[in-house]
Amino acid sequence: MSSTPIVAYRLTRLAFERDRTIGDSQVRATSVQLVAVELIDAKGNVGLGFAQSLFTPLPDSAEIDRIFAAEAWPGLEGRHPAALAIAVRRVRGGNVRRMGLPFEESLQHAIWDLFAKQSGLPLWRMLGAERSAVGVYASGLDYHLSDHDFSELFGNARERGFLGYKIKVGHPDLERDVHRLDLLRKAVGSDRPVMIDANEAWTAQETIQALRRFERAGHSIYWLEDPIPRDDFDGLKMLRRLGVSRINAGEYLDLTGKRKLVEARACDMLNVHGQVSDVMRAGWLANEANVEVTLGNTFLEIGVNMALALPGVRWLEYSFQNFDHLVDEPYAMADGLIHGREAPGHGLVLSADARARGGALPNATSAAA
Repeated sequence: MSSTPIVAYRLTRLAFERDRTIGDSQVRATSVQLVAVELIDAKGNVGLGFAQSLFTPLPDSAEIDRIFAAEAWPGLEGRHPAALAIAVRRVRGGNVRRMGLPFEESLQHAIWDLFAKQSGLPLWRMLGAERSAVGVYASGLDYHLSDHDFSELFGNARERGFLGYKIKVGHPDLERDVHRLDLLRKAVGSDRPVMIDANEAWTAQETIQALRRFERAGHSIYWLEDPIPRDDFDGLKMLRRLGVSRINAGEYLDLTGKRKLVEARACDMLNVHGQVSDVMRAGWLANEANVEVTLGNTFLEIGVNMALALPGVRWLEYSFQNFDHLVDEPYAMADGLIHGREAPGHGLVLSADARARGGALPNATSAAA
C-alpha cells in the first residue's frame, strides 16, 4: 500500500469514572478524561491515539477542537505519516513548548498506527520485532486502596498468571510500606519478583533505610523504581553501588534526560513509555550502553508494540484500568504474556459504543478535509 497524506481528523471527548482510585505517594485520580484522536488519510485509513488528562478536567468539545485545529493540525494536514513518524526536527527556542492539551503522545500513536496500516504491517513487526509476545507484570497503582482492595487486586493478578508484582511505596510511615509488602506476600506468595515504586518520595538516605527495613522484614525487592528526584544522578549512582536492589529510573525524564541518565550510569534499568519514536530512540541508547529497558504504563497497553521490538525489554506493565471498553478488541494476555495483534497498525479500533457515548465532533472531519 502506497503512502497517502493525512487529510482529516476526528476527535471524541470521553469522560467516565474509574473503577477504583488510582495513584501513588504524590497523586491520586478517580475519573478519566480522554480525547480519542483519529487521523484519516486520503484513502480512508484511520490512525488512533488517546490523549489523557490525568488530573485536570478537559474543556468542552468545541474548545478541544479549537486547540487541536490551532496547535496540532497545521503540522499534520497534507503530511505523510511516514515522514511525520521518522522525522528529526531542530528543537529551539519558542518551538519547545507543550500543546494547550496533552495531544503529543496520542499523535505519535495515531501517526505510527496510520504509517503501519499504509505499510500493511502490524506496528510491532514494522518496528522490527522478532517475537510476538512479552512478559507482563501486575502494577496496582494501589497507594490509595484499602488493605482489602489491595489484597483482592493482587490475588486476582496471581490467579491470572502475571510474572511479577509492583506496588506503590513512599508512605510517610515506613511501617505502612512494610505492611503492604506483607499483605502482598500473603496474596501472591513469594515465588515471583516483587518491585516497588516510590515515585520520588525519598532522599537517597531514606531509600537506604527503607531497603534495609524491607530486608529485615524478609522482603527481597527485584527492582526499586524512581526512589529519589529524577535528576539526582549522584544519588542514583550511590544507590546502584549499594547493590541492594536494581535501580529502575527515567520515567519522568524526556528523551534528553534519559540520555543523560544512561550516560551517567545512574540506573540498572531505563523506564520508558508513551511516545513511539522517543521510546525506540531511548531503547537504542540503552542498548548501546547495555542497560536493560522496562516498558512502563501505556494507554491500553499500546506499548506492547515497542516492547516486542526492543530486544532488551523483558517486561510490560499492566495496571488493571477500566479502559478495555473503549476499543473493539484489546490486546490479549494469557499465562503471563501479552501478545501483539496481527492486524495492520497497532490493532486498536475505537468502539462504536465509545464513540456514541462520547460524541465525536460532527464537524471535525469536514472542517479539516
